This record gives sequence, structure tokens and C-alpha cells, in this order.
Amino acid sequence: MQSDTLRFRTPLAQPRFLPMSRAEMHAIGWDALDVLLISGDAYVDHPTFAAALLGRWLVAHGYRTGIVAQPRWNTPEDVLCMGRPRLFAGIAAGAIDSMLAHYTAFRKKRHDDAYTPGGKAGARPNRAVIVYTNLLRQAFAGLPVVIGGIEASLRRATHYDFWTDSLRRSILLDAKADLLVYGMGEYALREAAARYDAAMNEGGAATAAEALHGIGGTAWVGTESDMPEGASIMRLPSHEDISADVRLLMEATLQQERHVHRGDAWAIQPVGSRAVIMAPPAPPMSSEDLDRLYALPFTREAHPSYRETVPAADMIRTSITTHRGCGGGCSFCSLALHQGRRIASRSRDSVLAEARDLAAAARKGVSISDVGGPSANMWQARCTLNPAKCRRASCMFPSVCKGFAVDQRKAVRLLREVRDTPGVRNVRVASGVRFDLALREGEALRAYTMEFTGGQLKVAPEHICDEVLEYMRKPGLPVFEKFLEAFAAFSDEAGKEQYVVPYLLSAFPGCTDDHMRTLSRWLQARGWSPQQVQCFIPTPGTVATAMYAAGIDPEGNPIPVARTDAERLRQHGILMPDTGRPPSRDADNRRRGDARQSETGRGKAGTRDGRPHRSDRDTGNANRHDGGRSDRRGGRRDEDRPDRGRRNGARPDGGANRGRADAEERREGRKGGSKRPPRR
Repeated sequence: MQSDTLRFRTPLAQPRFLPMSRAEMHAIGWDALDVLLISGDAYVDHPTFAAALLGRWLVAHGYRTGIVAQPRWNTPEDVLCMGRPRLFAGIAAGAIDSMLAHYTAFRKKRHDDAYTPGGKAGARPNRAVIVYTNLLRQAFAGLPVVIGGIEASLRRATHYDFWTDSLRRSILLDAKADLLVYGMGEYALREAAARYDAAMNEGGAATAAEALHGIGGTAWVGTESDMPEGASIMRLPSHEDISADVRLLMEATLQQERHVHRGDAWAIQPVGSRAVIMAPPAPPMSSEDLDRLYALPFTREAHPSYRETVPAADMIRTSITTHRGCGGGCSFCSLALHQGRRIASRSRDSVLAEARDLAAAARKGVSISDVGGPSANMWQARCTLNPAKCRRASCMFPSVCKGFAVDQRKAVRLLREVRDTPGVRNVRVASGVRFDLALREGEALRAYTMEFTGGQLKVAPEHICDEVLEYMRKPGLPVFEKFLEAFAAFSDEAGKEQYVVPYLLSAFPGCTDDHMRTLSRWLQARGWSPQQVQCFIPTPGTVATAMYAAGIDPEGNPIPVARTDAERLRQHGILMPDTGRPPSRDADNRRRGDARQSETGRGKAGTRDGRPHRSDRDTGNANRHDGGRSDRRGGRRDEDRPDRGRRNGARPDGGANRGRADAEERREGRKGGSKRPPRR
């Protein structure tokens, strides 16, 4: 069944909020759902919350969609509240991987969660995608399940799991889901709904599962015969081969990265007698579709059933997303892998319409906290070459590609138009500026510095040592120093005392204590006291994580890796002395067993000197996270639940979309940035 032959349903009227209970469903005239979305985040009706975005997108295409946010996982009661959906259920762990949401770089349990009412941890299980899928299987036997979001997307093939120090197979096999959506899911989810609908109503496929094969941006468990004859196929090493030689994880990870960036090939990874089949990525959303998506009537408020505020909602309430995707290709970045390297931008009119809506909703004018995307200065960037033939891992590294075309002056003009919108008091750019790109357009950098920086400008040099920066795919120190000089000059010209807030990483693969000392001396020479230092967390699916797990660089050369708690804490402590105390000898010994057994590679993943790896108790007994779930349920006014009124508390989620986010290492609440260096 081809997507161009599918018929979508007549758009439905958009409710004020998507229903979360049977009473809310009946109040808008729906007797049943077509699609049920399960989310590990609270439901905030804002376009940066995936459940709200995808739910309204499906309603706009005629599918009655409801949301169950952060359900209890020790009972199917919550997911049963609106009945069995007609087509399928969609599952996502939330804005970030649930394990990253729960644990710091040193595997300590986090105590906050910005995506939960009240900001308290414990509202979602570890490995939420697997747990929620099992929950749905209990509730609705035979119901097709589609998994997605960043947790599922970056675990779609064999991956290294930092929290158990083991290699895990595709999450499709562990969750036993029917379909996995990787990357941004609007097109894939809409097509899945249309195909299921056709299969059920018109006999469009022998089974509902067969109806899903071949949707762009999806993966499933199948056989090579599922791929079209004559298709271009990228073959990943099998799960068993990678388990026997972890160095093959690097090859598999680079293959997946190329698969996403090329955009025209299929991919396959054998797992035992089966295989994970990955269709070519979905194309980036067109500007017209992005405009339609962001024009949907989001209230920008948390669902009224919550009695406590959702911290993340407050942070992004007055932000505007102008584009998706990032050409940076940093080796540690999950977001670029998830959103892709090709930029999808909204139109000028769409952005200005949202600014007018924000101003109209504010009584005394609105301060727009951010206008941008993964990198603020890539709006309307495009590739003038053929992406399918591109072999670069990054549009920015080792230098900005000649085919990466972007007019940053257009972005500045847009910012000024947003600022001049009646009712808008001021506009800030808080999503981070790609400084090597900004240096290519002096007038744009002048405007960012003089007009749209609220005293602090966030940039991400990450380190200063060439060896480490090359592993990260970041520009060299001379580029950063040139940017600092320009920023200081423009700040002086504006008569403003402004600061650069640099994001820095410790314990990155290939980084040694000497590298960290070099960075420390460089900071001290400029009188900087860094506040945004994060210890590298190996998140699934990235090239940096493959470097950490295998102990090799992308070329296969051995590199030093800080693997033990003591080594990681020592590196981190060179810049952040308060967190640099080494752990006890026992804690150090706990981590030494997983050191590589040879200089070029480790032994079998999952063993430490002959001992079994750390068991994954979180998946086997998920309701033990934070002592169970039933007494931590966020307050809900839900007439359909017999136990209403007996639950108290709320829920939380923490973290930014940056794959290495580690809030507890960042000195939360301290606002001081690194002061700009004195002019020479």
C-alpha cells in the first residue's frame, strides 16, 4: 500500500484539550478513540510536548486521539480509562530517555523531574517504553502498539546501555511492539493511522501488521523479504557479532548515522533468526506542513486535571520554535540524530502569527523567552548539494560545508519583526548559537550580541584541546577565541556587560586528566569560573557512546576512556572540585571490572572478568522505582477513576534535549556565567 494512495479522514474539530478520561471524551462527543497515546511526560498542551503535538496532528487528520500521561505501571487501570482504541496505541517515554531522566552521570538517582507536576521524580518507570508496552498488552490483547520518541528511536538497533554496562538488542524485541517510529513522527504516525484504517475497513492488507511495512521513518521485526526488490540496503553487523566483539558497535553506529543522513536507503540488522528492518527515514516536514502543525490551537497550558505546575511548561511557555534539525553532527548529540541533519523551517508568516498569539494571550505584554531551534542560527538553512550522496558526518565539522547555505541576516530580520510585534516587550535567543556559523556573518553576530542577548549568551565549545574536539566533531579553539573577541567587542559597542555561558564536558571518550588540566588552566587564565560543566553520559545510539563502549575512535584506533567512577569523578573534579571527590575503594572496584581486556577492544559485553554484568532489575521489577508508583501519582480530577481523591502528590521529569544533559552536575540555580575575557 503506497502512501500516495492513502486517503486521510475529514479533519475533526479541535477540543480545548485532548481527552484524558472517558468523561472528557464524551464531553466532546466522542464515543471511542481511534488512537491512544501513552506518554512518560505530563500532558501540557504546548507544541514542544510530543503527545500534544502528535495528538492534535492526528485530530487534524480525522483521528480521535486521547492521551494517558504518566500512567501507574503496577495496574492497567489508567490505560483502560478511555476504553480500547479502534486503531492502535502509541507509546513514548517522554522528552528524554527514561534512564537519563532518572540517573545522573554517576548513576545517582535524580530527585526532580521537570516534565511532571510538582517537579518530583518517580512518575515514570525505568525503561518506560518496555514497561508501557507490557501494560498495554495486559489491558488490550491483540491491540497494535507503535513505539516512538527519543528512547525508542535511538534504541532501534543493538546499543550500549550505560546503566547496566551491557549491549542490548533492539528495543523492538524487548518491548515486542508492532512498529517503531524513529525520528520526528508526524508523517509516519499519520500514515500508520491511515494504513490501519484502510486495512480494517477496506481489506487493504491481509493483517494490520502487514499494513505497516514500508512506512518511511519506521522499523519492525521481519525478514529481508520485507524490503523492496532492488532497494539500496545498508547491512549492520548482527546483534550476535557485536556481542562477541564490541568494536563492531562502532561500525553499526556509523552505519545508522549514514542511514539517517542519506535518507534514501533501507537498513537491516540480523538478530538470531529474525531481523530488524529499517525503512528509509521520513522526509523532513515541508514548510507548509510545519506551518499547519504550529497553527493548531494549542492552549500552552497544562491539562486542568493537574493540581501542581509542570516546571518544564513554565520554562517554554513563551518560546517559539522556528525550525527542526541540526547540521552540527556532534558525535555525542542525541537530538541531531533524532531530528536529522536537514533543516525543516517554518515560514516567516507562521512565526509572526505565533508571536501575535502570544502577545494577545498576555495581559500586559509578553517577553518571548526563546526564538530558535536546536541551533538558533540555522533557520531556513538548506543543502545545495545532493544529501543522498553526501558522505560527511557533519555539515559544520571539520569546517562549514560549502553546500550548507544559510542567510543568518534573514533570521535577524525575523527576530526584529517578532520584537516589533504589538504586545511583545522583548525577545531573547536562549536555544544556543552555533558560534562557528555566527562568525561567518558579522552583522548577524552583532545583532545577536547587541539586541537579543539577555546578559548571557549560551554557546557550546565543550572543550579546548584539539584531540578531544576532533572526537566531539567541534570547531577548534582558535575559532572559539575569535568568537569571544567578537562578542566582547560588540558588547562594548552596545555598552553592555554581557557574559558567555559555555557548555563544557568532562570524561569524554579520548579525554584524559591532562586534557582537563589544560582546559582548567585556560579558564583560569581568563578569570572564568565555569558553571555549566557536565560529565559525559553515554546515551544510546551516538558515535560517542560507541567510542566509550568499544574504546576506539571512528577510525578504529584505540583511545583512552575514563570508565570507572573514580576516573570520571577525577576528571569532573578538575573543573568542579566540589563534585570531584573520588568514591570509596569498593565503588571504584565495582567499575574496574569493565575495563577493556585488551588495548584494542573489550571482552564479551555483559561480563566483567568472568562475572555477570549488573542485572537490569529496573525492567524486571519496574514498580520498585522510587518505592512503587501508586502513592506517587499526580493529583488528577478524574471522574472515571474509582480511587479518585485517594492519590496525592504529582510527578516530574528532568532534563534538556541535549543527550548529555546532567542537571545535578550543573549547579542548578546558580546564574553566574563565565565572564567574557578582557580585550587585548
